[in-house]
Amino acid sequence: MTDVLSRIKQPRPYAGNAMHIPRAAQLKARSLCWQFNHCDPADVARQHDVLMRLFGTYHGSVYLMPEFHCDFGFNIHFKGFALVNYNCVMLDTSPIVIGRSVLLGPGVVLACAGHPLDPGQRKSGAYETSAPITIADNVWIGANTTVCGGVEIGEGSVIGAGSVVNKNIPAGVLAAGVPCKVLRQLNSADKLDASAFEF
Repeated sequence: MTDVLSRIKQPRPYAGNAMHIPRAAQLKARSLCWQFNHCDPADVARQHDVLMRLFGTYHGSVYLMPEFHCDFGFNIHFKGFALVNYNCVMLDTSPIVIGRSVLLGPGVVLACAGHPLDPGQRKSGAYETSAPITIADNVWIGANTTVCGGVEIGEGSVIGAGSVVNKNIPAGVLAAGVPCKVLRQLNSADKLDASAFEF
C-alpha cells in the first residue's frame, strides 16, 4: 500500500489498477470534505483546521467555498493565496500544484484521473490513468472549466468559462473553447480604467 501511495504522489503520469487504490486514504478525504462542506460558514477556525488536515500544502490565505470534493487531498498543494469558488472538484490521483494568486471560478474541475481508450480495458473497471496538473501564479480559470491531467497553465493566463483544457497553455494569454485554444496575448489594453471604479 505504501508503494501505491508513493507512486500516486509522484509528479509523472502513470497507469494503474483501480483495485489497488488506497481506499482508506479516499475515505479520509471524503470525511474531511464532508466536514468542511457542513461547517458553519462563520466558523473560520474550524474550516481552517479541516483544510489543514485535508491538503498536502495549505495556507490560511486560501479561500475555499463549499461544496468541495477531491479524491485524496494530500496531493493538492497551494503555494499561496487562492480563491476556489463554489462546487469545485479536484481529482488528485496525481499531484495538483496551484500557484499564488490563482482564481478558480465556480464549477471548475481539475481532473488528473482518466480511463483507457480501449473499450475492453475500460469495461473491466480495473484500469485507470493519471497525470499531474500544474497551475502557475496569477492564473484565472473561468466558471465550469475542466482541466485534464498532464496540463500546465502558464503564469498570468486567463481561461475562459466553459473551456476544456487538454493541452498546455503558455504564460500571459487569453485562452478558451472546447478544446481550449489560445485566442490572443494579454496586454495593457486589458487593464480596467481605475477612474471607472465605483467603490
